Amino acid sequence: MVTQDAAAGPQAPDRRVPEREAWTAPGVPVLVLGVGLLLAGCALVILGLAAGRGAGRVALFVAGVALLIAGQLAVRGLTPVVAGQARVVQLFGRYRGTVRDPGLRWVNPFARRLTVSTRIRNQESAQAKVNDADGNPIEIAAVVVWHVRDTAAALYSVDDFMQFVTIQTETAVRHIASVYPYDSRGSGAVSLRDNAEEITRQLSVEVAARVEPAGVRVIESRLTRLSYAPEIAQAMLRQQQADAVVGARRRIVEGAVGMVQLALERLQEEAVVELDEERKATMVSNLLVVLCSEQATQPVVNAGSLYQ
Repeated sequence: MVTQDAAAGPQAPDRRVPEREAWTAPGVPVLVLGVGLLLAGCALVILGLAAGRGAGRVALFVAGVALLIAGQLAVRGLTPVVAGQARVVQLFGRYRGTVRDPGLRWVNPFARRLTVSTRIRNQESAQAKVNDADGNPIEIAAVVVWHVRDTAAALYSVDDFMQFVTIQTETAVRHIASVYPYDSRGSGAVSLRDNAEEITRQLSVEVAARVEPAGVRVIESRLTRLSYAPEIAQAMLRQQQADAVVGARRRIVEGAVGMVQLALERLQEEAVVELDEERKATMVSNLLVVLCSEQATQPVVNAGSLYQ
Protein backbone atom coordinates (compact mmCIF):
# COMPACT_ATOMS: atom_id res chain seq x y z
CA MET A 1 0.00 0.00 0.00
CA VAL A 2 1.07 3.59 -0.61
CA THR A 3 2.07 5.31 2.62
CA GLN A 4 0.38 8.53 3.68
CA ASP A 5 3.64 10.51 3.72
CA ALA A 6 4.57 9.38 0.23
CA ALA A 7 1.15 10.19 -1.21
CA ALA A 8 1.01 13.60 0.44
CA GLY A 9 3.66 15.07 -1.84
CA PRO A 10 4.87 18.67 -1.48
CA GLN A 11 3.12 20.82 1.08
CA ALA A 12 1.31 24.04 0.20
CA PRO A 13 2.91 27.30 1.35
CA ASP A 14 1.79 28.70 4.68
CA ARG A 15 0.35 31.90 3.15
CA ARG A 16 -1.72 30.34 0.42
CA VAL A 17 -3.90 32.70 -1.63
CA PRO A 18 -7.44 31.31 -1.97
CA GLU A 19 -9.47 32.05 -5.08
CA ARG A 20 -12.25 34.61 -4.79
CA GLU A 21 -14.54 36.38 -7.20
CA ALA A 22 -13.30 39.67 -8.60
CA TRP A 23 -15.44 42.79 -8.80
CA THR A 24 -16.61 43.44 -12.37
CA ALA A 25 -19.20 45.43 -14.23
CA PRO A 26 -21.14 44.60 -17.41
CA GLY A 27 -18.89 45.31 -20.36
CA VAL A 28 -21.36 46.21 -23.12
CA PRO A 29 -22.67 49.44 -21.49
CA VAL A 30 -19.12 50.48 -20.69
CA LEU A 31 -18.13 49.77 -24.31
CA VAL A 32 -20.91 52.02 -25.60
CA LEU A 33 -19.98 54.70 -23.07
CA GLY A 34 -16.29 54.49 -23.96
CA VAL A 35 -16.92 54.78 -27.69
CA GLY A 36 -19.20 57.76 -27.04
CA LEU A 37 -16.56 59.46 -24.89
CA LEU A 38 -13.90 58.91 -27.54
CA LEU A 39 -16.10 60.33 -30.28
CA ALA A 40 -17.11 63.29 -28.14
CA GLY A 41 -13.51 63.94 -27.16
CA CYS A 42 -12.38 63.89 -30.79
CA ALA A 43 -15.15 66.29 -31.74
CA LEU A 44 -14.26 68.74 -28.94
CA VAL A 45 -10.57 68.63 -29.83
CA ILE A 46 -11.38 69.35 -33.46
CA LEU A 47 -13.70 72.21 -32.47
CA GLY A 48 -11.06 73.59 -30.15
CA LEU A 49 -8.45 73.54 -32.88
CA ALA A 50 -10.85 75.18 -35.34
CA ALA A 51 -12.03 77.87 -32.92
CA GLY A 52 -10.32 81.18 -32.67
CA ARG A 53 -7.98 82.29 -29.97
CA GLY A 54 -9.31 82.74 -26.51
CA ALA A 55 -10.46 80.95 -23.38
CA GLY A 56 -13.16 79.05 -25.27
CA ARG A 57 -10.61 77.31 -27.45
CA VAL A 58 -8.57 76.21 -24.46
CA ALA A 59 -11.66 75.00 -22.65
CA LEU A 60 -12.83 72.96 -25.62
CA PHE A 61 -9.38 71.47 -26.10
CA VAL A 62 -9.01 70.54 -22.40
CA ALA A 63 -12.50 69.04 -22.27
CA GLY A 64 -11.83 67.03 -25.42
CA VAL A 65 -8.56 65.65 -24.02
CA ALA A 66 -10.30 64.76 -20.74
CA LEU A 67 -13.03 62.89 -22.60
CA LEU A 68 -10.43 61.05 -24.68
CA ILE A 69 -8.60 59.96 -21.54
CA ALA A 70 -11.85 58.85 -19.90
CA GLY A 71 -12.89 56.94 -23.01
CA GLN A 72 -9.48 55.32 -23.22
CA LEU A 73 -9.71 54.16 -19.61
CA ALA A 74 -13.21 52.83 -20.18
CA VAL A 75 -12.12 50.84 -23.21
CA ARG A 76 -8.91 49.68 -21.53
CA GLY A 77 -10.86 48.07 -18.68
CA LEU A 78 -12.91 45.87 -21.01
CA THR A 79 -12.06 42.20 -20.50
CA PRO A 80 -13.49 39.45 -22.71
CA VAL A 81 -13.79 36.12 -20.89
CA VAL A 82 -14.03 33.02 -23.07
CA ALA A 83 -15.88 29.91 -21.88
CA GLY A 84 -13.35 27.45 -20.47
CA GLN A 85 -11.01 30.22 -19.36
CA ALA A 86 -10.70 32.48 -16.34
CA ARG A 87 -9.12 35.90 -15.88
CA VAL A 88 -7.07 36.52 -12.77
CA VAL A 89 -7.11 40.21 -11.82
CA GLN A 90 -3.88 41.54 -10.32
CA LEU A 91 -3.46 45.16 -9.25
CA PHE A 92 -0.02 46.47 -8.34
CA GLY A 93 1.18 42.94 -7.60
CA ARG A 94 -1.76 42.02 -5.37
CA TYR A 95 -4.41 39.44 -6.18
CA ARG A 96 -7.83 41.04 -6.58
CA GLY A 97 -9.95 38.08 -7.64
CA THR A 98 -10.86 35.86 -10.57
CA VAL A 99 -13.41 36.42 -13.33
CA ARG A 100 -15.03 33.16 -14.48
CA ASP A 101 -18.33 34.32 -16.01
CA PRO A 102 -17.99 34.24 -19.81
CA GLY A 103 -18.74 37.40 -21.76
CA LEU A 104 -17.53 40.99 -21.87
CA ARG A 105 -16.76 42.37 -18.41
CA TRP A 106 -15.20 45.59 -17.19
CA VAL A 107 -12.56 45.68 -14.47
CA ASN A 108 -10.13 48.23 -13.12
CA PRO A 109 -8.25 49.51 -16.20
CA PHE A 110 -4.97 49.67 -14.27
CA ALA A 111 -5.20 46.00 -13.25
CA ARG A 112 -3.31 43.22 -14.98
CA ARG A 113 -5.49 40.39 -16.27
CA LEU A 114 -3.87 36.95 -16.53
CA THR A 115 -5.54 34.21 -18.55
CA VAL A 116 -5.77 30.72 -17.02
CA SER A 117 -7.38 27.84 -18.89
CA THR A 118 -9.87 25.83 -16.84
CA ARG A 119 -10.50 23.25 -19.58
CA ILE A 120 -9.86 19.54 -19.00
CA ARG A 121 -6.36 18.48 -20.08
CA ASN A 122 -4.53 15.24 -20.74
CA GLN A 123 -1.09 14.95 -19.21
CA GLU A 124 0.92 11.95 -20.42
CA SER A 125 4.04 11.18 -18.47
CA ALA A 126 7.27 10.28 -20.17
CA GLN A 127 8.16 6.60 -20.40
CA ALA A 128 10.18 5.83 -17.28
CA LYS A 129 12.44 2.90 -16.49
CA VAL A 130 12.26 1.91 -12.83
CA ASN A 131 12.76 -1.18 -10.69
CA ASP A 132 9.60 -2.79 -9.34
CA ALA A 133 9.22 -4.19 -5.82
CA ASP A 134 11.09 -7.36 -6.88
CA GLY A 135 13.99 -5.38 -8.34
CA ASN A 136 13.11 -6.12 -11.97
CA PRO A 137 13.55 -3.19 -14.38
CA ILE A 138 10.28 -2.23 -16.04
CA GLU A 139 9.09 0.51 -18.39
CA ILE A 140 5.98 2.39 -17.29
CA ALA A 141 4.01 5.46 -18.35
CA ALA A 142 0.63 6.95 -17.45
CA VAL A 143 -1.87 9.57 -18.56
CA VAL A 144 -3.58 11.91 -16.10
CA VAL A 145 -6.78 13.85 -16.85
CA TRP A 146 -6.93 17.09 -14.85
CA HIS A 147 -8.10 20.70 -14.81
CA VAL A 148 -7.40 23.85 -12.81
CA ARG A 149 -9.79 24.15 -9.88
CA ASP A 150 -8.22 27.10 -8.03
CA THR A 151 -6.75 29.74 -10.35
CA ALA A 152 -5.14 31.71 -7.53
CA ALA A 153 -3.26 28.67 -6.26
CA ALA A 154 -2.21 27.75 -9.80
CA LEU A 155 -0.57 31.14 -10.33
CA TYR A 156 0.69 32.09 -6.88
CA SER A 157 1.42 28.81 -5.05
CA VAL A 158 3.78 27.30 -7.64
CA ASP A 159 6.13 28.75 -10.22
CA ASP A 160 4.70 26.97 -13.30
CA PHE A 161 1.64 24.83 -12.59
CA MET A 162 1.84 22.89 -15.88
CA GLN A 163 5.46 21.90 -15.28
CA PHE A 164 4.58 21.17 -11.67
CA VAL A 165 1.85 18.72 -12.72
CA THR A 166 4.21 17.04 -15.20
CA ILE A 167 6.99 16.49 -12.66
CA GLN A 168 4.66 15.36 -9.87
CA THR A 169 2.89 12.92 -12.20
CA GLU A 170 6.18 11.28 -13.18
CA THR A 171 7.21 11.15 -9.52
CA ALA A 172 3.96 9.42 -8.56
CA VAL A 173 4.27 6.92 -11.41
CA ARG A 174 7.82 6.03 -10.37
CA HIS A 175 6.78 5.62 -6.75
CA ILE A 176 3.83 3.36 -7.57
CA ALA A 177 6.01 1.22 -9.85
CA SER A 178 8.61 0.74 -7.10
CA VAL A 179 6.04 -0.24 -4.44
CA TYR A 180 4.33 -3.11 -6.31
CA PRO A 181 5.79 -6.06 -8.26
CA TYR A 182 5.14 -6.40 -11.97
CA ASP A 183 3.59 -9.87 -11.65
CA SER A 184 2.22 -11.68 -8.61
CA ARG A 185 3.13 -15.11 -10.12
CA GLY A 186 0.13 -16.74 -8.54
CA SER A 187 0.84 -15.52 -5.02
CA GLY A 188 -2.33 -13.43 -4.84
CA ALA A 189 -0.46 -10.23 -3.93
CA VAL A 190 -1.32 -6.91 -5.57
CA SER A 191 0.74 -6.47 -8.75
CA LEU A 192 0.98 -3.92 -11.53
CA ARG A 193 -0.21 -6.30 -14.24
CA ASP A 194 -2.87 -8.30 -12.42
CA ASN A 195 -4.53 -5.49 -10.44
CA ALA A 196 -4.89 -2.64 -12.92
CA GLU A 197 -7.94 -1.08 -11.22
CA GLU A 198 -6.33 -1.05 -7.79
CA ILE A 199 -3.09 0.40 -9.19
CA THR A 200 -4.87 3.17 -11.12
CA ARG A 201 -6.88 4.05 -8.03
CA GLN A 202 -3.72 4.33 -5.95
CA LEU A 203 -2.09 6.36 -8.72
CA SER A 204 -5.01 8.79 -8.87
CA VAL A 205 -4.94 9.27 -5.09
CA GLU A 206 -1.20 9.95 -5.04
CA VAL A 207 -1.19 12.29 -8.04
CA ALA A 208 -4.15 14.22 -6.63
CA ALA A 209 -2.35 14.67 -3.31
CA ARG A 210 0.84 15.81 -5.02
CA VAL A 211 -0.74 18.42 -7.31
CA GLU A 212 -3.27 19.74 -4.77
CA PRO A 213 -1.02 22.71 -3.77
CA ALA A 214 -1.23 23.96 -7.36
CA GLY A 215 -5.03 24.13 -7.27
CA VAL A 216 -5.36 21.22 -9.70
CA ARG A 217 -8.07 18.56 -9.55
CA VAL A 218 -7.30 15.09 -10.93
CA ILE A 219 -10.26 13.50 -12.74
CA GLU A 220 -8.73 10.18 -13.78
CA SER A 221 -5.40 8.46 -14.31
CA ARG A 222 -4.51 5.34 -16.28
CA LEU A 223 -1.38 3.38 -17.08
CA THR A 224 -0.63 3.62 -20.80
CA ARG A 225 2.48 1.44 -20.89
CA LEU A 226 3.65 -1.39 -18.67
CA SER A 227 6.30 -3.88 -19.75
CA TYR A 228 9.60 -5.38 -18.72
CA ALA A 229 12.73 -3.56 -19.80
CA PRO A 230 14.29 -4.91 -23.04
CA GLU A 231 17.31 -6.39 -21.23
CA ILE A 232 15.15 -8.87 -19.29
CA ALA A 233 12.08 -9.09 -21.51
CA GLN A 234 13.14 -12.35 -23.21
CA ALA A 235 14.04 -14.05 -19.94
CA MET A 236 10.75 -13.02 -18.34
CA LEU A 237 8.85 -14.17 -21.43
CA ARG A 238 10.36 -17.63 -21.14
CA GLN A 239 9.48 -17.69 -17.45
CA GLN A 240 5.88 -16.74 -18.21
CA GLN A 241 5.69 -19.40 -20.91
CA ALA A 242 7.03 -22.01 -18.48
CA ASP A 243 4.44 -20.98 -15.88
CA ALA A 244 1.72 -21.24 -18.51
CA VAL A 245 2.87 -24.72 -19.56
CA VAL A 246 2.96 -25.90 -15.95
CA GLY A 247 -0.51 -24.50 -15.33
CA ALA A 248 -1.91 -26.14 -18.46
CA ARG A 249 -0.34 -29.49 -17.54
CA ARG A 250 -1.84 -29.25 -14.08
CA ARG A 251 -5.30 -28.70 -15.53
CA ILE A 252 -4.86 -31.61 -17.96
CA VAL A 253 -3.75 -33.99 -15.22
CA GLU A 254 -6.62 -32.95 -12.93
CA GLY A 255 -9.11 -33.55 -15.72
CA ALA A 256 -7.58 -36.87 -16.70
CA VAL A 257 -7.64 -38.17 -13.12
CA GLY A 258 -11.30 -37.22 -12.83
CA MET A 259 -12.15 -38.98 -16.07
CA VAL A 260 -10.31 -42.16 -15.02
CA GLN A 261 -12.02 -42.14 -11.65
CA LEU A 262 -15.40 -41.72 -13.32
CA ALA A 263 -14.68 -44.60 -15.74
CA LEU A 264 -13.73 -46.99 -12.95
CA GLU A 265 -16.80 -46.05 -10.92
CA ARG A 266 -19.12 -46.62 -13.90
CA LEU A 267 -17.55 -49.99 -14.69
CA GLN A 268 -17.98 -51.07 -11.10
CA GLU A 269 -21.56 -49.80 -10.80
CA GLU A 270 -22.79 -51.40 -14.02
CA ALA A 271 -20.75 -54.63 -13.51
CA VAL A 272 -19.39 -54.53 -17.05
CA VAL A 273 -16.18 -56.35 -16.14
CA GLU A 274 -14.43 -57.49 -13.00
CA LEU A 275 -10.88 -56.15 -12.68
CA ASP A 276 -8.34 -57.01 -10.04
CA GLU A 277 -5.98 -54.41 -8.63
CA GLU A 278 -3.23 -55.16 -11.14
CA ARG A 279 -5.60 -54.77 -14.12
CA LYS A 280 -7.02 -51.61 -12.64
CA ALA A 281 -3.52 -50.18 -12.37
CA THR A 282 -2.84 -51.11 -16.00
CA MET A 283 -6.10 -49.54 -17.12
CA VAL A 284 -5.41 -46.37 -15.19
CA SER A 285 -1.93 -46.14 -16.69
CA ASN A 286 -3.24 -46.61 -20.23
CA LEU A 287 -6.01 -44.03 -19.79
CA LEU A 288 -3.64 -41.45 -18.34
CA VAL A 289 -1.26 -41.95 -21.24
CA VAL A 290 -4.09 -41.46 -23.73
CA LEU A 291 -5.59 -38.42 -21.99
CA CYS A 292 -2.35 -36.62 -21.08
CA SER A 293 -0.39 -37.26 -24.26
CA GLU A 294 0.17 -34.26 -26.55
CA GLN A 295 0.11 -36.50 -29.65
CA ALA A 296 -2.52 -38.92 -30.88
CA THR A 297 -2.08 -42.44 -29.47
CA GLN A 298 -2.30 -45.65 -31.52
CA PRO A 299 -4.46 -48.32 -29.80
CA VAL A 300 -3.25 -51.94 -29.64
CA VAL A 301 -6.08 -54.48 -30.01
CA ASN A 302 -5.65 -57.62 -27.89
CA ALA A 303 -7.11 -60.53 -29.90
CA GLY A 304 -6.63 -63.05 -27.06
CA SER A 305 -8.29 -63.35 -23.70
CA LEU A 306 -8.43 -60.62 -21.11
CA TYR A 307 -5.23 -61.83 -19.44
CA GLN A 308 -3.21 -62.70 -22.57
